[in-house]
Amino acid sequence: MWPNVSAASFLLTGFPGLETVHHWISIPFFAVYVSVLLGNGTLLYLIKDDHSLHEPMYYFLAMLAGTDLMVTLTTMPTVMGVLWVNHREMSHGACFLQAYFIHSLSIVESGVLLAMAYDRFIAIRIPLRYNSILTKSRVMKVGLGILLRGFLSLLPPILPLVWFPYCHSHVLSHAFCLHQDVMKLACADITFNRIYPVFLVAVTFFLDALIILFSYVLIIKTVMGIASAKEQAKAFNTCVSHISCVLVFYITVIGLTFIHRFGKHAPHVVHITMSYVYFLFPPFMNPIIYSVKSKQIQLSIVHLFSVHNRA
Repeated sequence: MWPNVSAASFLLTGFPGLETVHHWISIPFFAVYVSVLLGNGTLLYLIKDDHSLHEPMYYFLAMLAGTDLMVTLTTMPTVMGVLWVNHREMSHGACFLQAYFIHSLSIVESGVLLAMAYDRFIAIRIPLRYNSILTKSRVMKVGLGILLRGFLSLLPPILPLVWFPYCHSHVLSHAFCLHQDVMKLACADITFNRIYPVFLVAVTFFLDALIILFSYVLIIKTVMGIASAKEQAKAFNTCVSHISCVLVFYITVIGLTFIHRFGKHAPHVVHITMSYVYFLFPPFMNPIIYSVKSKQIQLSIVHLFSVHNRA
């Protein structure tokens, strides 16, 4: 059976009823997108350039920044296209590919946050074995595992979209393609596409969050056993950045889930806005959190600017 190649493209949607002010709405969106690109791009450059940041903790941070950059580059063209020039048409192939990357990268980000929790767990619970456990090769294997989990787990629900016939309205509810949006337009049995994502969320986001929570319970137990209050504060301080990123990510996930499940009577613009918050807020906040909370990142930024000023 050949893939469905219906001539009718999908139509993206910006903010319904606010089309006349899309050019004004585009200003904060563009500012946030640029900030995300600059912030995460700077983090990647610092980690690559500064040898003092060549540690497992910062390798995982580089993965987080890279994931946030990819999410931004995946959604930015279509969102800004709709807001700037009302370019709404999107081919089936491009739409399926965008949905695949958007959802895969969300699972990758959850996996990176879990790996960062594991890093902090080893650093505080068994610091003397930290370097022997988190070797460069092991960090690379963990990173590869995170990528494979994210990108392979999304193939089962995305591939059927290619063969589904689409005889309903071709209008999507966002300025980017989401699996749950596209599958509702199919004139086919979408039972698997409804059930599989629930299972996937349970074994990725939910399980990752539980393991992160459990690891921090053990970390707190270890820290509270340290006699010196100064050492306790120092140990906690190494976790603050990661805890903040975890909260930003999972609070937006929970917020979006609650809006979709229990906010059926909320205005449509609220649903759309929450979706944008979910995709833009964590990538926007993560570089800020690490720039404010990590002294090594701060020192690296100062060094970078001082070198450029001397030049």
